[in-house]
Amino acid sequence: MLTLTQLNEELTFPECHTAIVEPNGLLAFGGDLSCARLKLAYANGIFPWFSQGEPILWWSPDPRGIIRIDHYKASKSLRKFSRNCGLKISVNLAFNQVIDACASIPRNDSGTWITDEMIQAYKNLHLEGHAHSIEIWDEDQLVGGLYGVVSGKVFCGESMFHKVANSSKLAFWHLIEIVKSSGATFIDCQMQNPHLASLGCIEVSREYFLEQLAIQQQSTFANHLWQPRYLQALK
Repeated sequence: MLTLTQLNEELTFPECHTAIVEPNGLLAFGGDLSCARLKLAYANGIFPWFSQGEPILWWSPDPRGIIRIDHYKASKSLRKFSRNCGLKISVNLAFNQVIDACASIPRNDSGTWITDEMIQAYKNLHLEGHAHSIEIWDEDQLVGGLYGVVSGKVFCGESMFHKVANSSKLAFWHLIEIVKSSGATFIDCQMQNPHLASLGCIEVSREYFLEQLAIQQQSTFANHLWQPRYLQALK
């Protein structure tokens, strides 16, 4: 009989290899979305994902989706777009707006997994300096962006949105350049999908992912990388 670990107030998680196969990677349920628990989760390759009305569900899928930073190459069309679009790019100037926009974008399923509880939890992580956003602006209008969590020298992507074609891809290209400058080797995409595959996301085994994650936990991003600011547009 299949049993699933229920978390309590203690800040612990079961070993990732105990996650079930179907649904892929479901590891535990319950607990809370405190900053302390979220930081522990991401440091161990675990993330929350659940819908409104469900208990908090924790996942560690196998295989895992990652983007190798040294394999990423901006397409010619994206470079042309960046030269000609006239959009502005920033870091951490509008985290709350980005996550709210990501939550409001209609998805292919019945709703969004970015519940009110999740929104507040990641806003709290941002205030503590562990969650960051890249924003794309048309004048003073936010038209695209992404956000995620940093753990060691890994950026764990959570969600992106666009209101102007290619704006989320532009945000991702700037994210790549930021983390690349620090010596990071990959971005965690959690699970591959067609859009992420178009950006270069590949699947690796959970075992390999956790090994590489542990290596990247030995150092951290420099604080200045995430200082709120406008960025020079990439060409």
